Amino acid sequence: MMRSAEPERASFGAAPPPTQAIRTAAEIAANLHGEPDHNTPLARETALRIKVTTRSLEKLPAPPDTRVLVVANQKGGVGKTTTAVNLAAALAHYQLRVLVVDLDPQGNASTAMGIEHGHGTPGVYEVLSDEKQLADVVQPSADIPGLYGVPATLDLAGAEIELVSLVARESRLRRGLDAFLENSSGVPERFDYIFIDCPPSLGLLTINALVAGREMLIPIQCEYYALEGVTQLLHNVEMIRAHLNPALTISTVILTMYDGRTRLSSGVADSVRDHFGDAVLHTVIPRSVRVSEAPSYGQTVMTYDPGSTGALSYLEAAREIAHHPIATHSPEES
Repeated sequence: MMRSAEPERASFGAAPPPTQAIRTAAEIAANLHGEPDHNTPLARETALRIKVTTRSLEKLPAPPDTRVLVVANQKGGVGKTTTAVNLAAALAHYQLRVLVVDLDPQGNASTAMGIEHGHGTPGVYEVLSDEKQLADVVQPSADIPGLYGVPATLDLAGAEIELVSLVARESRLRRGLDAFLENSSGVPERFDYIFIDCPPSLGLLTINALVAGREMLIPIQCEYYALEGVTQLLHNVEMIRAHLNPALTISTVILTMYDGRTRLSSGVADSVRDHFGDAVLHTVIPRSVRVSEAPSYGQTVMTYDPGSTGALSYLEAAREIAHHPIATHSPEES
């Protein structure tokens, strides 16, 4: 059973009382009782459609500076890549300029955006090895204006081993990203948001992302094992803050694969909200066949089925992120 450590909890804006820890999924499952939820999935979907439709022509405000969000969770299958590319596409839908850096050797984010990432394609590997500048490997998405990507190729699979012997191995991506942001600062073509999609591990690639990022976005799956590794993840984030990137904040937590028909999803969601407080988006991402199908067609759900519940949810989540206050707490404030 996971145990919540006090230093991990104290870094967040809306921390729970000292006795309140993240419940494991087993504890949630053992306490599924009480009154049924009368807020039915159909009612939620109808309300969401009305809300998104009335805002479809809205242009979201651009942040004063580029926001760099690391999308990470050491557990696989929680929707990291799906969340990164669909939030990016949704923000681009609202007329913002968004870049997705694909740091996962599987290249799934590159596939979903429809950008070339075959053998020999310059990508993030060349940035980490100092062969190219970040600006030289950015590709536009053919389907969505304002959406761009930095591809991951198979060469990235060996990068973790190659990085071990390099100087300042943990900050290779940050160096490239800082130079990129400095050159684009103040120009109309600058990016409003940069999402870094991480592999499902806490190796050197993920460490590079956490050192390079300013904010962290954690997708948490509303299912049985979703919370099992959260405490370890938070511990590693604290280590990064203490030694490599004190400016890193956990600004956003998003609940994915939510099934309103089950009490387990509601229980997991309640536990996450109790622990992370205002960092958790009100919008949840439902389990959706359309969201799962879209990458196989080289698309995000925004273009594959823009009227689906999944697409509407990501549009609303993107809008919430644009208006979401950014966390300012650091380990020194604990």
